[in-house]
Amino acid sequence: MKSALLIFIKNPELGKVKTRLAATIGDDKALEVFQKLLVNIHNKSLNVKADKLLFYSSFVDEKDIWENDIFQKNLQNQSPDLGQRMLSAFEKAKEMGYSKVLIVGSDIYEISTEILNAGFECLENSETVLGPSHDGGYYAIGFNFGKINSSNFLQDVFLNKTWSHEHVAQDAIEVINSYSYNCNFLPKLSDIDTEEDLKKFSNLNNIL
Repeated sequence: MKSALLIFIKNPELGKVKTRLAATIGDDKALEVFQKLLVNIHNKSLNVKADKLLFYSSFVDEKDIWENDIFQKNLQNQSPDLGQRMLSAFEKAKEMGYSKVLIVGSDIYEISTEILNAGFECLENSETVLGPSHDGGYYAIGFNFGKINSSNFLQDVFLNKTWSHEHVAQDAIEVINSYSYNCNFLPKLSDIDTEEDLKKFSNLNNIL
């Protein structure tokens, strides 16, 4: 079965990234943190046993840290709704013939190559996998399309949802349970959205 890691990133533009963090540490430092997070997910994804599909928020950059021969570069669906953007990315991967597909964002400094590989291993015997974050959201979600037989399932997971609240992961789990699909779980990790979050990571908080 073909596997694909979908990496969702924002283009690193001043004033447009880590806005909650920027509210207390300023746009310049927030951009610096964000660029370190991009380097982190880049490095952690290099040795993941899957093809890598990178999805930019606003434009495809051919001359950045993401090697063109390793990362297949794409533009996210331009809908303002995060769920629609993720749904479109999964549908694209499915159309390309990938069976096991896992999406990950760039905000999780604790992410590791081992955790990402474990996500694909979880999909060997399960329809879904979820990587929950401590704030109630999730940093990764994946599906085994060879085991999912409903055409409505992905839409129910991603569409007509409210994002950025403490029940995002639970909402997804409830949809998965409603289809009687199995869900395996990755370790619970921490987002970096605020200055307090940043202070937990000594390799990053020297930016302050």
